[in-house]
Amino acid sequence: MAKVIALFNQSGGVGKSTLTMNVGYQLIQKGHRVLLIDMDPQGSLSFFMGLEPSDLDQTMYDAIINDQPIPIHADLEGLDLAPTNIRLSGAEIELVNADLRDFRFKEAIAPLQEKYDFILVDCPPSLGLLSYITLVGSDYVLIPIQTQYKAFCGTELLLNTITRVKSRPNRQLKIAGFVPTMFSSRNSQDIRALNAIQEQLSSIGKVFDPIPRATAYADAAESHLALALYDPKHSSICVLNNIATYLENL
Repeated sequence: MAKVIALFNQSGGVGKSTLTMNVGYQLIQKGHRVLLIDMDPQGSLSFFMGLEPSDLDQTMYDAIINDQPIPIHADLEGLDLAPTNIRLSGAEIELVNADLRDFRFKEAIAPLQEKYDFILVDCPPSLGLLSYITLVGSDYVLIPIQTQYKAFCGTELLLNTITRVKSRPNRQLKIAGFVPTMFSSRNSQDIRALNAIQEQLSSIGKVFDPIPRATAYADAAESHLALALYDPKHSSICVLNNIATYLENL
């Protein structure tokens, strides 16, 4: 059965989509079958993987709201992708009165869990229903946190949401760890934020080495490539590989 790992942070711009794509690629390099699921209506992951979200006829919206099979675009540089687009934003409203709404995501992915070793889910940057149902259907949550004080302060709301999910609908949900992102070793604010993350969150879950701020990530995404394909010698590859190795052993 696949390990279902939600990449979740209610703040935008922390690198969730980039991390999902690149950790997924490191996992396939280790011989695993990996499905990426885009649950963010902005469709950044879908775009990074080479699709044009506005042109898609079938997306995660149809799986969540209309009970249709999850649409999969196979073998995008070795990865499979279930894409989305802005239509998914309407699902927040439609889910309010939907029957068994908490389990819509879990039921949608159930037929796929024997086909893959890992299912990585790019959550929307919110604490709304789309994030909530994704956590209900996940085994683990991996949390990217930008190394800024404001971003660190926002973790309390994030952790409260995870606690709420664990209290009843998914008692088995575990925190896989925290990934400090966009770190600059030359910036004193980044250093202080990283120290705070390491000191205060390590008792809750593993704190990985920080992913440095680098234009190579944006350049790789613009080329619809994982960083390891775009720049195989980039210093971040080791960090991404270490995250993938840790996830293997969960």
